[in-house]
Amino acid sequence: MPSRDQYLRGPKIDPRPITGRETIADLVDNAFLAYNAGRLAEACRLFSQRMLVDDATVGMSLTGAMTPAGLGMSTLIPLIEAGFIDWIVSTGANLYHDAHFALGLALHRGSPFVDDVGLHEEGVVRIYDIFFDFDVLLSTDHFIRQVSERPEFQHAMSTAEYHYRLGGYLAEREAALGLKRKSVLSVAHACGVPIYTSSPGDSSIGMNVAEQALTGSQLRFDVSADVNETAALVFDAKVNGGRSGVLIIGGGSPKNFVLQTEPQIQEVLGVSEKGHDYYLQITDARPDTGGLSGATPAEAVSWGKVDPDQLPSAVVCYLDNTVAFPILAAYALATRSPRPLKRLYDQRDRMLRDLGTAYRAARLERDARAEKATARQSS
Repeated sequence: MPSRDQYLRGPKIDPRPITGRETIADLVDNAFLAYNAGRLAEACRLFSQRMLVDDATVGMSLTGAMTPAGLGMSTLIPLIEAGFIDWIVSTGANLYHDAHFALGLALHRGSPFVDDVGLHEEGVVRIYDIFFDFDVLLSTDHFIRQVSERPEFQHAMSTAEYHYRLGGYLAEREAALGLKRKSVLSVAHACGVPIYTSSPGDSSIGMNVAEQALTGSQLRFDVSADVNETAALVFDAKVNGGRSGVLIIGGGSPKNFVLQTEPQIQEVLGVSEKGHDYYLQITDARPDTGGLSGATPAEAVSWGKVDPDQLPSAVVCYLDNTVAFPILAAYALATRSPRPLKRLYDQRDRMLRDLGTAYRAARLERDARAEKATARQSS
């Protein structure tokens, strides 16, 4: 048991009065001292001081309707361009709705306290307090189908390859329209950041690809490639003496997909590993309901997803992501210099080969042990 002095060794709560001249970093360090504000301050320092060292590879998962609220442009894109996010697992919906902006289509701030029947009759779509014309969906669908029917899309591919190619065409449209703002997919394309979707059929992008399959398109999402590529990203970070961190915005399927990379390496492929080094989640999901979204980093240790030696530094913030994520980003951008882009998209083939080599070696060793065990039992 810790001693009395150990319990009381934390800094005294003695903040300076707020003057109105504070930066975000000042506010986090001086006023976010306890409760969920305290956890957010811990998250800001974990992300900035430990996860953003040069040899750490940062994977991120993104759920919730963040991009329609503008967080793609305001928050995620600056982190990508600064080299603070190296690979992403997102819901398809976030990528689809972010594409509206690249096509010059408008989303508007509204109110959640409206008559939805009236909205429907007027052809207005609502995401809580965000309104947009139904034609925004039709125009985006048309663009996705036009791009996806091109010859370079007519084969099975990982979602990272699909999003990379789509991001290139969105960048062309942004330039043609003279837009200063950019989309997440076009910036990820430029920065070589691979973006995966764990459930590619569960969004309007997947729905449009499915529509084209009815007319003979050869485009298919290769989910096995997604599993192996994401595992290869993490394996490459760790096997070369680096570290792997995960920034989890929300929960859901993308949270599991970014974390399951370690069980894929350890449990399925049989390659010796210890789990992700850094775990940071911002969520409003509770752990006691048994859902994956609220599952704690301690529970993730039992699956091999998180390195047990690093558990004391894992942080979970129970906060609204539309509030906490911009604060986390602002703190990181204020306190850390940009990192060189890792451009992991460009290295996928090499990393897959390295993972395959390690897997084959581990399988040979496992088979040899099994043969010895069988021989002992039969003798």
